[in-house]
Amino acid sequence: MTYDLLIIGGGINGTAIARDAAGRGLKVLLCERDDLASHTSSASTKLIHGGLRYLEYYEFNLVRHALKEREVMLRSAPHIIWPMRFVLPYDKGLRPAWMLRTGLFLYDHIGGREMLPGSKSLKLNKAPHQGILESRFKTGFEYSDCWVEDARLVVLYALDAENRGADIRTRTEVLSVEATETGYSAKIKHRGKIETITTKGIVNSAGPWVDEVLGKIKTTKNEQSLRLVKGSHIVTKKLFDGDHAYLFQNADNRVIFAIPYERDYTLIGTTDQPYDFSEGPVKISEEEISYLCSAASEYFENDISPKDVVWDYAGVRPLYDDKSEDASAVTRDYVLDIEEFANGAPFLSIYGGKITTSRKLGEHAMQKLSKYYEYKTGDWTQRALLPGGDLIDADFERFYNDMYKRYRALNEALLRRLCHAYGTRITLILGDGTTQPELGQHFGAGLYELEVNYLINHEWATSADDIMWRRSKLGLHMSDVEKDAFTEWFNTTIG
Repeated sequence: MTYDLLIIGGGINGTAIARDAAGRGLKVLLCERDDLASHTSSASTKLIHGGLRYLEYYEFNLVRHALKEREVMLRSAPHIIWPMRFVLPYDKGLRPAWMLRTGLFLYDHIGGREMLPGSKSLKLNKAPHQGILESRFKTGFEYSDCWVEDARLVVLYALDAENRGADIRTRTEVLSVEATETGYSAKIKHRGKIETITTKGIVNSAGPWVDEVLGKIKTTKNEQSLRLVKGSHIVTKKLFDGDHAYLFQNADNRVIFAIPYERDYTLIGTTDQPYDFSEGPVKISEEEISYLCSAASEYFENDISPKDVVWDYAGVRPLYDDKSEDASAVTRDYVLDIEEFANGAPFLSIYGGKITTSRKLGEHAMQKLSKYYEYKTGDWTQRALLPGGDLIDADFERFYNDMYKRYRALNEALLRRLCHAYGTRITLILGDGTTQPELGQHFGAGLYELEVNYLINHEWATSADDIMWRRSKLGLHMSDVEKDAFTEWFNTTIG
């Protein structure tokens, strides 16, 4: 089989590029060794944001581009992306108030904000913050960013790419890459079967493994440099009511977020720790758990400790090494590096990047590859909607109310979750509403067989974990008995 573009890696960058390339008329093959978003892209803080703290490192271009993307992303998928207000307490012992005001003024104005409300000062000794934060915090600031279901965004990119003709293959490893007279030849392996494909160009978007993939064709040391930084998060039972989140400053000059998560929980993160593959599997350390608990306890009236942590996760950010000594200061901007190993055929490696700028990275990558291909269209993704995102006026509540009228017999909490997860594609699961949907076996926490079948048939789910921890976060709500039973059912029934 011959393709225009082979993309190696099914995280946020690889799927964004596959989507953009397929929309330009290229014949695309994306290979992901594991599941979509199975590593870094499902281990984020789950924000579409400009990165307020990056202003301190003079990353003005990065922040400006990210801020511009917030509203582009919000319009494209209002079911999995929504506005969130962030509360930043003023602490007399840390950054001065004038610095916070200046930073927020820049944050409000350098990104061309249109839809999101601007920042403002607020009193913290009144509801809803009184009694939640320590009494020493009297004033603070509030500003806007957005929340995103990160792993679902990756899946939506992949769905849109497939809808436009891309071949998306998960559990498929690229074993080798060789230069040919017309491009590249690659051996790929899926479930023990090895296949050889040819392609006119390759995108290496393997994240932390970008150098490993590059080593399949390049024997000399890569001039670009990858900096691996581990970020870890903890989840506790809900620490406060409300839809707002908190941004806390630390004495070490870092910041952490405390964010409402999955209705009943609070997400706290993140850390920045140098990482090396010799350390083994990526996981949070006891030191990181203690650090996050201590940092949050500096602000919350009721302290938390490691025994309050009900779940945790960690991911490795594949950052471009700008030689910063502090892992927190390493640039989050991306670098696109093109080399030619075969008669002018492109081999594009991706370093760095953020979920917020993933669409723009995909567009930028295709601009850099434009001299190698003839596209059927120019830049197109800025105004395009993602699958399920075609809500009237991008109004989720209006959409939910319409679906409530259609599926009245359904539990409201279940219906709201399905509306958020699938948007207008909910009809592919529940039908058009003319008949009561047969949900099938219930596995716990509102996970039914009908939804499981959809995820297997339409969203590349091939394991119980794919469904419990990436297509949804229902594993957090299920008991150990329910998780074990679902896994056994999946392995026995689906194989």
